[in-house]
Amino acid sequence: MKLIIAIFQPHKLPDVKQCLDEVEVHKMTVSNVLGAGEQKGDPESYRGVKHETNLLKKVRLEIAVNDDFVKTTVDAIIKGARTGNIGDGKIFVLDLPQAIRIRTGETGHEAVG
Repeated sequence: MKLIIAIFQPHKLPDVKQCLDEVEVHKMTVSNVLGAGEQKGDPESYRGVKHETNLLKKVRLEIAVNDDFVKTTVDAIIKGARTGNIGDGKIFVLDLPQAIRIRTGETGHEAVG
């Protein structure tokens, strides 16, 4: 089992969800987060005073998958999130040693689905 964490542009979330739906990956957790990367922030102006904000709005998507769905899931996220510009985001794939479905008590591969 793996935990896939993807961080990308908020406006790409509908595209990513559609691409995941096409490969039948439906279970996910989505959070709004702030982050800094190669974009280095955007200059903003408030009442004529310029401010440099280096923390930009991003979306964090977390999906637990069985090993045979890792490549399919990652490819779908890339397809939906890629614009070809700096700031497209990152995907992290982590080992997931255990998963437990609270409702049924199922563990392991059965809990992930």
